[in-house]
Amino acid sequence: MSKRENSKYKIDRRLGVNLWGRPKSPLNKRQYGPGQHGQRRKKPTDFGTQLMAKQKLKGYYGSIGERQFRKYYQEAARRKGDTGENLVGLLERRLDAVVYRAKFVPTVFAARQFVNHGHVTVNGKRVTISSYQVKDGDEIQIRAKSRDLPLVLSAIDSSEREVPDYIEVNIGERKARYIRQPKLGDVPYPVQMEPNLVVEFYSR
Repeated sequence: MSKRENSKYKIDRRLGVNLWGRPKSPLNKRQYGPGQHGQRRKKPTDFGTQLMAKQKLKGYYGSIGERQFRKYYQEAARRKGDTGENLVGLLERRLDAVVYRAKFVPTVFAARQFVNHGHVTVNGKRVTISSYQVKDGDEIQIRAKSRDLPLVLSAIDSSEREVPDYIEVNIGERKARYIRQPKLGDVPYPVQMEPNLVVEFYSR
């Protein structure tokens, strides 16, 4: 279960963005921060801008802890190429992210719980670790007994999101194939993500 299950959309008002692009977001009704002084917005410092970029990217993927998120950054920095692009690539390889992108569940929080409860297989083997890193060519499938759960059916029928082109989905078999690691521009974020600022934050 997500740590933010009951208050997950508060982050929208705190950051001033509709992070998941959902109609349920409280930001659609109150476009200012929470609390008594929420309507007073100061111009952020460079540190504040970097921190907000980190909170947006980290918050988008649900309940990733700070220690784990920092490990993603360290792994991204260790790899060749652009560190920001590598960071986004590692986050998009998370099993819960792939399940969410394939439109098998309505939210990233539901994806985490769905995986943890054993409803998903990778290459025919059940995986219950939401942070599991999916590889190119891996097949992700919903187990037979879970394929017609109301949660799954409502997500598939939803017109809120489209499946990105780096994931191939067979809706009838409730199966997806992870084709390749995406570039930043390939990822359908509802808001602008700035992984370069996240890199600046951690490399201070």
